[in-house]
Amino acid sequence: MLKLNRLLFVTSEDEVFSDQIKPSKEQREVLVAAKNDIRDHLRPRIRAATIAVLGMDKAVTPRFRTQGSWSYKTCVQPAWNPPQEMDWDFGVYLPVSVWVDGGPPRAMAKLYFELVEGLLTDLCKEKGWTLSTEKDTCIRIQLNRWAHIDVPLYAAPEDEFLQIIEKASLTASDGRNARAELVINFDEADFSQQQWEDMVDIMMATRGGEWKASDPEAVSKWFLDRVLEHTEQLRRVCRYLKAWRDLHWRNGDGPTSVCIMVAVAQAFKPYTDRDDIALENAARTLATALRGDVYERAIDGGSEDFNKRLNASQREAAGSKAAILAGQLRTARLKSTHLVGDAIALLQEQLGTRVPYRPDLVRPDSGEESIRLVGAERVARPVVKSTSAG
Repeated sequence: MLKLNRLLFVTSEDEVFSDQIKPSKEQREVLVAAKNDIRDHLRPRIRAATIAVLGMDKAVTPRFRTQGSWSYKTCVQPAWNPPQEMDWDFGVYLPVSVWVDGGPPRAMAKLYFELVEGLLTDLCKEKGWTLSTEKDTCIRIQLNRWAHIDVPLYAAPEDEFLQIIEKASLTASDGRNARAELVINFDEADFSQQQWEDMVDIMMATRGGEWKASDPEAVSKWFLDRVLEHTEQLRRVCRYLKAWRDLHWRNGDGPTSVCIMVAVAQAFKPYTDRDDIALENAARTLATALRGDVYERAIDGGSEDFNKRLNASQREAAGSKAAILAGQLRTARLKSTHLVGDAIALLQEQLGTRVPYRPDLVRPDSGEESIRLVGAERVARPVVKSTSAG
C-alpha cells in the first residue's frame, strides 16, 4: 500500500499537483490590475450618473466586491485553454434610497444595466479588451485568451449600507462623532467580510430589465464556515476536484464548481496529512450526490438545486465518472511498493499530467492508518418502484 499525498500537496518547494493547478502570481496580478481598473473607471462615473440617468434623489457611490472562486480561494488553472478560461467575478453594489415592493423601482434595472455596460464599453476600447453582451445576469469582459471578468450588478437599500457603516464607526470610535464620519466612510472605506455578510436585501439587475433576488454571500459564508470546521484540506480537495472536472469536461458542460463544493463540504471528513484519502472519499461522496439534486438548507433555505445544470443522463454520467475517480484512487493506493509507477499513472489518468511523475514522493503505507482513516462507504439509495395494493 502507498501514501500518495505528497504528489498532491506538500509544503516544500516541490512542484506538485496543488502548485500546478493554482493561478500563478503573474496571472493574479493581471486580474487584480484589471479589476482595479474597472472599479476606478466605474466608481466616479456611476456616482455622476445616479441622479441624471438613474433618477435617484441624490448622488451615491457604488461599492465593489470580489465574489466566486477568488473569494472562496478555489480558483484553478484551466486544464484546456482554449476553450476553458480563468474568471474573476466582480460585483457592483449600488445603494438605493427608494425601495418599493421589496426592491428598487422596476425601471431602474434596465437603466442601471445599460449605464454600466456603456461605461465598460468605453473602458474596453481604451484597454483593448472585448465586451460580451451574451449573458443576461452580468457583463463579461474578455481580457485576453485565458481570462475574463464577469461584472454582475446589484442594488441594496441605502439604509442597510448606512447601518453597516454606522456600526463600524461606533466600534472604531467608541461612539464619538460616529455620525460625522458616515459620509467619508460611506464613500471610501472597504467593507469587511462580516459587514458584507450583514447585507440582507440584495437585488440583481438583468439585461432584460428585471430585478432578481440574489445573495452572493450565502454560498460564500456557508463554504467558508465549512473550511473553518474541516480545515484547509476541504478547500484543497475542492480545487483538486475542479481540476478533475475541467480535465474530463473540456467544453465546460460538467457539474458546476459550486455544486462540487456544496456536495463535498456537506459530508467532508478531514484526514490529517492524507489528501489522497480525503480526495478519494470526497469523490465517493460526489459519485452519489451528482446523480440527484443537491440542496443545502443553510443556503437560502435550501431553495436552489445546485445540480440543476445537468439533466438525468448527464447526472448519471457525472456520477459514474466520480465513482471511477474514487475507485482508481483507491486502486492506486493499494498498489505494492514496487508498482509506484503504475500508481502514479492511475493518478495522471484521472487528474492529468499536472500530477508529477515523482516516485521519490511516494511513501509506503502499512495499511493500519488507511484502515483507521477510511470511513464507511456511502452508497446511493436503492430505487424502489411504485406499487399499488389490490
